[in-house]
Amino acid sequence: MHTSHFLKLVLFGAVAMIFASCSKSNTQGKLIPKEAAIVIRMDGKSLSSKLPWEEIKQNPLFVEMGNDSTLPAALKSILDNPENAGIDIKTDCMFFAIKDSIGGYIAFEGKIKDEAKFKTFNQEITNNGASSEAGGVQFISKSPVCVGWNKETFVYVFDAPQFSQMDELSRRMMRDSIDIRSRSARDIGATCKSIFALAESNSLAKDEKFTHLMKAAGDMQFWVNTEELSKGSPTSGALAAVNLQNFYKGYVTTGTVNFDNGKMLVNATTYASDEMLKLFKKYRGGKVKEDMIKRMPGKDVVAVMALNFQPEAIRDLIKMTGLDGLINIGVQKIGFTVDDFIKANKGDIFFGLSDLTMKPDTTTFKFKDQEKNISISPKPQFNFIFATSIGDKESFNKLVNAGKSIGNGVYSDSSKSPFSFNSNGTYFALSNNKQNVDQYLGGTSSDFDFIKKISGEPFGGYLNIQSLLKSFQNEAVKDSTAKIAYDATLQMWDNVFWKGGNYSDGGIQQTVEINLIDKSTNSLKQLNQYAAKLSQLYKAHRKKQAEMAAFEDVQFPDTSRLTAPVKTK
Repeated sequence: MHTSHFLKLVLFGAVAMIFASCSKSNTQGKLIPKEAAIVIRMDGKSLSSKLPWEEIKQNPLFVEMGNDSTLPAALKSILDNPENAGIDIKTDCMFFAIKDSIGGYIAFEGKIKDEAKFKTFNQEITNNGASSEAGGVQFISKSPVCVGWNKETFVYVFDAPQFSQMDELSRRMMRDSIDIRSRSARDIGATCKSIFALAESNSLAKDEKFTHLMKAAGDMQFWVNTEELSKGSPTSGALAAVNLQNFYKGYVTTGTVNFDNGKMLVNATTYASDEMLKLFKKYRGGKVKEDMIKRMPGKDVVAVMALNFQPEAIRDLIKMTGLDGLINIGVQKIGFTVDDFIKANKGDIFFGLSDLTMKPDTTTFKFKDQEKNISISPKPQFNFIFATSIGDKESFNKLVNAGKSIGNGVYSDSSKSPFSFNSNGTYFALSNNKQNVDQYLGGTSSDFDFIKKISGEPFGGYLNIQSLLKSFQNEAVKDSTAKIAYDATLQMWDNVFWKGGNYSDGGIQQTVEINLIDKSTNSLKQLNQYAAKLSQLYKAHRKKQAEMAAFEDVQFPDTSRLTAPVKTK
């Protein structure tokens, strides 16, 4: 009898777990408006295990803040231990940002461990701000911040009117010295109360994509809603006028970040409008062509990017904008059609950069009929290669001839052009020197170690951070502070691998792997150590600036009117 009940309980539990795992809702998004532009969830338990607070406290920047005599005692106490504020740092915490008609606001949400401590802490840091209560939730408000909490959860809301300035018009105003200082009309207390009164239907709790994200394993999860970020910007109206809103409508990128030993791993999914996803599924790419990567010339590869796609997608993308008629007229005037462009390409593109160095550069000045060579800033020297696979040769020749005509004869002869280019019937290659083109088209093959890390999907990329940094070595050693920062950076970062483009779970998948030199220590701990080194340099730099400023303020006696003493016999 007991066995029967036990089996029923096990069966009931299994069914419950299945339904829970298939649920389209989540609990983490209940206090986050569905219009949130950015959301970051941090796994407090996992992050605390990888980087204990005791290690964070040893960061010189934290030490300096703790020694700041002007810092309120309440803030010093949470620098010593965040749990002194009554919060639980070993549970999940959430950050989210909202952009609206009067700017925006940022919120921080977490769990309460000791309600009495939490209340006392917030009374102290707000200098006894205005207190209120509604629906079993307590609030303390003092612009530009309000905090609300119940027995389990707290939410800080910070006014951020600067969000209204995150567009090109505002940047232009700043350049033109037009006054756009932040003037907020927000009732921060009412905003905080609206978070706790949020209906689930207006929150991210009912969003399937957000639910899928919350179930994904990771030290951190992120949500970026490009459509919400673009709202209110001057360019959004222009995009709508040419039907480009389809390119950002429903455009959301989600992902997880894991701080593993020796690397940071990002797994991301990009969602888009139904029209864009339908187009992607219809014309999704295959795999990047490894042969195009293996032909890469140069001794020291700095960066590589490869892509495979179906050229027919270009036609539908142009139609989606509503500019197909205008574009067809434009390209016909220079000697080809959109169909020619599509047929000319087979769908493989490759770009590579190698042998980057900084070379001394000089310029000649005339001074009193004499010429002098003056050293100026170092000039980067490098080799690059761009290649594409050829589809229909006749159509491709139309594109080449059109390019030559646009260049007014400059590009008609590769030997006289600033770039060298050629084709072998299979690939077209363009570079900054003929040797690279000849080597690429000649079929010289190198089995680079990074190929296996970026191949197998529609796009892939590689960045050799070590090679990039070493090209600036001669400049870094000219200054002692810069040299220390350079050495710390060189000892920290290794390379980056990026690939993706496959369709799964309603979105486009991609991964980014950021590798560090030290493979035995978790990357979060290494980031803290790296930040500590840089903060020490920043502190030394500030001290040096202060000493120089004090020296400039010293008043020296005016000796311009002093006369030499008269010699007497």
